[in-house]
Amino acid sequence: MIQVVLGEDQRLLRGAMATLLSLEDDIEVVGQAENGEDALQLIRSARPDVAVLDIEMPLKTGLDVAEALRQDGSPCKILIVTTFARPGYFQRAIAAGVAGYLLKDSSSDEMSDAIRRVYAGKRVISPELSLAMWEASSPLSLRERDVLRLAAEGLTLQDIGAKLFLSHGTVRNYMSEAIGKLGASTRIEAIRTAREKGWLE
Repeated sequence: MIQVVLGEDQRLLRGAMATLLSLEDDIEVVGQAENGEDALQLIRSARPDVAVLDIEMPLKTGLDVAEALRQDGSPCKILIVTTFARPGYFQRAIAAGVAGYLLKDSSSDEMSDAIRRVYAGKRVISPELSLAMWEASSPLSLRERDVLRLAAEGLTLQDIGAKLFLSHGTVRNYMSEAIGKLGASTRIEAIRTAREKGWLE
């Protein structure tokens, strides 16, 4: 029997997922959580085989939980479900050792099959997400992303320079490069574009 914990902040969706999965002969839902903090504690205490986590949850995201479990050395396999086909999220999930990444509009059969495959040690990725990753990998360098992310937090170029130990002119150049690469005309537009694609995560 594959023991599963569900982490999903939308109660109706969480309940529907639990009901559908409980119909499977080889899957048992042993716990449910409505936010990432509760999900993390539940996984640590219940020690399920697989955790199915929404990427967008209060307190901690599904990716935060995955990263914390990786640091714990937890054997629990993580299957992320999301409405967001964002390459930035996808890259972070892979780095966190997530075993599966599905879109929420996947069928219940796809979900249960993904749980079985992840449990068996395989990696499962929605084809749409693979395509999004292929088409939209970030054009930004690490430094350009750092500069944009700090600007998004409201820091001035001077503040960013102090934080990253860079000169004001160097920060300005990174910002200019980022704006150009994203086809934006202003800093605000560049931040919005990068955020929408998940490149500031």
